[in-house]
Amino acid sequence: MVQIAPSILAADFADLGSAIRLTESAGAEVIHVDVMDGHFVPNITMGPPVVASIRKVTTLPLDVHLMIEDPDAYIQPFVDAGADWISVHVETCPHLDRTLQLIRSLGAKPGVVLNPATSLSTVDEALRLVDYVLVMTVNPGFGGQRFLPYTLEKVQRLRKVIQHKGLSAKIEVDGGVGLDNVPDLVKSGASILVVGSQIFGDLDPAAAVRKLKALAERCAVDPQALA
Repeated sequence: MVQIAPSILAADFADLGSAIRLTESAGAEVIHVDVMDGHFVPNITMGPPVVASIRKVTTLPLDVHLMIEDPDAYIQPFVDAGADWISVHVETCPHLDRTLQLIRSLGAKPGVVLNPATSLSTVDEALRLVDYVLVMTVNPGFGGQRFLPYTLEKVQRLRKVIQHKGLSAKIEVDGGVGLDNVPDLVKSGASILVVGSQIFGDLDPAAAVRKLKALAERCAVDPQALA
């Protein structure tokens, strides 16, 4: 099953509750929350208090993506705020095994994130420790960026590595995801699609979710399906 994860980074921050409820009613399965610190990436977004507020308006899993320099210091606060999944960048974790085990010990699903130019080899030993791997398909920091085509082949290679090892880690993709590249992403092995501008930039976000979900499900059954 392919899951659609609306990224609230692209939503109206003055009315997040309504935006989340709208996408949930349209069939979204996960809410993606981008946390940025202005150091690891050139932007600042939200912290645990915002996640706690979001937790009150949805029963969907909250997928918290930590784009921050010291993720270990904030894992507990985000879990306490209601995060169900927490992903950390391999680029910021000198003791990745310890960090991932901490996330799981607190009751959340651990994920590891790779920037576009970061090699898959950096997470080879960690694949057994995670529920999902997030492949960034743009350079992180801002929404609305254009999809980097070379990351598609990276997703394909990751799927082969996971299959070869007999593991069950899912592949998540984030950045420039839309109707034009969903078929290729699903065919390549992505099963969690983080979508921001394609949803919240639409005049009818709920309809956008339904279109993305229908297309993703068609492609999962028939890899030759097109938008």
